Order: sequence, then C-alpha cells, then structure tokens
Amino acid sequence: MTIIALSPATCTQAADLDEQDAIAGPPSQGFDNSRFGAIGQKLHEWNVVVGAGAMYAPKFEGSDEFDVRPIPVISARIGDRVGIDPTGVTVDVLQSNGFTLSIKGGYEMGRSEDDSDHLRGLGDVDAGGVIGGKLSYQAGPAEFYASIDKTIGGSDGLVGKFGANISQRYDRFILSAGASATVADDNHMESYFGVTPEQSARSGLSQYDAGAGLKRFDIEASVTYMATENWLIRGQAGVGFLTGDATDSPIVQDDVQPSAMLMVGYKF
Repeated sequence: MTIIALSPATCTQAADLDEQDAIAGPPSQGFDNSRFGAIGQKLHEWNVVVGAGAMYAPKFEGSDEFDVRPIPVISARIGDRVGIDPTGVTVDVLQSNGFTLSIKGGYEMGRSEDDSDHLRGLGDVDAGGVIGGKLSYQAGPAEFYASIDKTIGGSDGLVGKFGANISQRYDRFILSAGASATVADDNHMESYFGVTPEQSARSGLSQYDAGAGLKRFDIEASVTYMATENWLIRGQAGVGFLTGDATDSPIVQDDVQPSAMLMVGYKF
C-alpha cells in the first residue's frame, strides 16, 4: 500500500491510498490529453494522485491527547514495478504466481519533545533514513504481507510488520479493511518507550528499559468514493493497541490509539 507517514504513531493509518484505490474509478472514456498536454498524459500513465486532507490522531504514539493535522496526499505508479509516495520509493524486484518481493527506500520522521508537554525533558528522536523489504501475496481481493524496515540514524531501529488487507469495488465505492501486528527491536523500543536516568531526571518520569518484542496491533477500514473519473473522496478510521513493553512505559498515557482521516484527491 502507499502510505503517507506523519509520525511513528500514525504512519500506518494516514492517507493510506492503496494502489487499487489510486487506479480504480468509473469506466474510463479515455484520458483527455487536450486538458494537460504531454505532461498530463505522462501523469495519467503514471497513475498520479494528488490531494489533501486532515487527520485526527494522538499527538504521539501512546498519547491520550489528540489533534487535527493537515496531510498532503501524493502517489504515483511508474510502470509495473516502481511506486512513489511521500515516504520514499518502492521497487518490485520479483513477481511470480501472486507473490511480490519489494525493496524500499524512505525515511522515519522521529518524534519531537515539543509534540506534547508530557514529552518535555525526553529530548527528540531524530528522523532517519529507512531501507526495507516486503513480501506479499495477492489472492483475489486479499493481500497478505510481511515487511521489515531498518532505520539508519534516528532510532537506528528494526521494525517488522505482518498483516492482511482486503479491498472490494462496488460501483463507485471501494471498501477496504486490514489488520496488522508490529514487532520492533531494542533500539526502536528504547528510543520511543524507554526512559534513561538522564531523561528521568529532566522529565520527572520513572526510569524504564523497553525491550524488543511485539509492539502493537492495528485494525483499520476505509471507504473511497470515486466522485468522477478523476476526483475521489476517502474516509478512513483505525485503532491501534499497544502491547508488550510499550504498554508499561511511563511515556504511554493510553495504550488504545484511535485515528480518523478524510481526504480529497485528484487522479490524473
């Protein structure tokens, strides 16, 4: 899926435009090249989607406070193997009998202590580059996948994700739902949920060591309405459940993490 990452807490639930959502629509009567010329024709061939929306989500992963933030939406599919979105580039290196093996280059946004008063004294988790891979299997409308991402810089963490998604088209509507589990190594867990003695002294939170293991479960659902051949409206809601060492961290105020998103996009 094409994912727009806003923060570690919401990166799996932001404007999560599936490739199927991006290219599906009412029966096409052919692209009107006269509207945009050669550049527009290329955007059409690349399945470019641009738009904007707003998301209601926790201020940070584990927060019990919420805010509404604007989100940009952009995605493209170049040929059969290259996908581009705000988090980076994904390349399908192998496709066979429903299986797809992909590699990814992107980034992790980190976390700022200015995101919430509760984080004051903990310092920032710097942004970092991400390299990763994903193995998926498509069976009709269902996709099953496993991915692994390594952050270079920032948390220096290793994160794995396992899940399944299903999408179905009904006239102008595309209904999608998914569930996933996320595991993380010591570096990632310590960066986002651990509290060192120095951080404890500055923040007033108890010292805490967060170890590797299962980090969270997520479920989400979305409805995409193709208003015209080019314009689409999408609503999405999801909830995450922090688990393992994350739930006992003094940084975490609530281990239930709901979110909702609404966006409008234009498909060339």
